[in-house]
Amino acid sequence: MLITELKAKETIQALAVGKVFILNCHGCKEIHFPEAEADALQKELAATGNVTGILTTDYICNPENLKLRLDMHKDAIEQADTILVFSCGVGVQTVSEYLDGKRVCACCDTYALPGYQGVTPLEYDCDQCGQCYLNLTGGICPITACSKSLVNGQCGGAKNGRCEVDPDMECGWERIQRRLAQVGRLDVLKCPVQLRDYATDEKVKK
Repeated sequence: MLITELKAKETIQALAVGKVFILNCHGCKEIHFPEAEADALQKELAATGNVTGILTTDYICNPENLKLRLDMHKDAIEQADTILVFSCGVGVQTVSEYLDGKRVCACCDTYALPGYQGVTPLEYDCDQCGQCYLNLTGGICPITACSKSLVNGQCGGAKNGRCEVDPDMECGWERIQRRLAQVGRLDVLKCPVQLRDYATDEKVKK
């Protein structure tokens, strides 16, 4: 189980670049989702006239379920420049993989609680660190996609695109670089390193 918490309102508004499609996940009943706060913010965004559609569904971490839902909103999604996802990190990664040519942004941070998360049959994972990096890394989590959980780029030990720690694993940062290039966002890598804030763990304990 886990808790999702909205990022700062200013952060989400800054993510809403161009035309926007909004996706809410209300799947895991064990997960706290800030539904009222998210709804109020989305109404403000919609009032700008830049929102092409809003979809509220469940279990977007399941790719088959996700495909069925998104196919019904294909036109609205194609019109959008940015997909804002209000879900845990697993859901954001699933959406980012399916819409790999779109700018997909996480609007929530995820905090851990004991138990399982999501129902995806794929290899996505969320470290529930309370400080989501997905908006800086093209929707691929550097904490879980990298054996060393590096947040400032690859270690330099990869060979032929494979991780030096686990040769069966593709280098997470090479995947991130390809995804950012695909969506035209390599400039993100020029940003200052976002250091991990371990103080977020204290929020969970309280």
